Amino acid sequence: MIDLRQLRQFVAVAEELHFGRAARRLHMTQPPLTQAVHGLEAALEVRLFERSKRSVALTPGGEALLVRARRLLRAADDLPRAVKAAAEGLTGHLRLAFVSTVAYGPLPNLLGGFRESNPDVSLQLREATLDVQLAAFGADEVDAGFVVHAPGAAPLGFETLTVLAEPMVLALPIDHAAAATGHTLRFEDIASDPLVIFPRNIAPSLFDSVLSFYRVNGITPHFGQEAIQMQTIVSLVSAGMGVAWVPEALTRLQRPGVVYRHVQGVPLISETSLIWNKQALPVVERFISHVRDAANCSALVRQPPASVES
Repeated sequence: MIDLRQLRQFVAVAEELHFGRAARRLHMTQPPLTQAVHGLEAALEVRLFERSKRSVALTPGGEALLVRARRLLRAADDLPRAVKAAAEGLTGHLRLAFVSTVAYGPLPNLLGGFRESNPDVSLQLREATLDVQLAAFGADEVDAGFVVHAPGAAPLGFETLTVLAEPMVLALPIDHAAAATGHTLRFEDIASDPLVIFPRNIAPSLFDSVLSFYRVNGITPHFGQEAIQMQTIVSLVSAGMGVAWVPEALTRLQRPGVVYRHVQGVPLISETSLIWNKQALPVVERFISHVRDAANCSALVRQPPASVES
């Protein structure tokens, strides 16, 4: 067995190329240092130094050991810092899932700020709808995820942090008669239009809130088309396949042929929450703290884009 003390003694001799100077550097006498080097050579079964009365030189084996010994000693010296950093979440690997709408809202600023303050944490990002995220949590493939849902309807069984609440606005074709007014729409202006909507399983609480609002107003909505990704939904609206309710953040997605409008008297709200398992790793806790601080300092306060007319 070779211990770190032997390697430090070897490195001192290799750098000084003089046993006396190396012994003084190590605050020890020369005989035990010489004995230690002999013991190291015996353990490795190779000569590390060529010695004469006037000089000490490294052998090829000694040269090879010096490179590796320095590397090992640097790693050993860094070990306490590395362990402490990992325990505090300053290093590690964070697997983060997110729904597409979050990329148009708080996600870029959150990730940018986290990377800046935690440069030694590697991020693995995965765009995924709620149903896919829940399966990924079950398979231990993600550590945390951003999801959208109706107010107070974050997925059960997780710790949650709501970071954003925003109204849902209507995306409609630019040539729609109601779009030409340039004002906040009335619900009756669009109540009979077919809906382009996401399947219920990818956002059940939002789907149900939209359906419930129509039914409360005595209307059974006509579903013109289903699509999973919000970007696809907006594209289908531009093709004239119907209108769509989308979180206000998505209005940053400017698609030709589509306009966004607030609708008077419609209480539909979309919440964005971070979810994670109760037993979170330190790096996950650090990310949660970062998101919480951002929310508390109003960094995620909703600011309606100028393109949404009200």
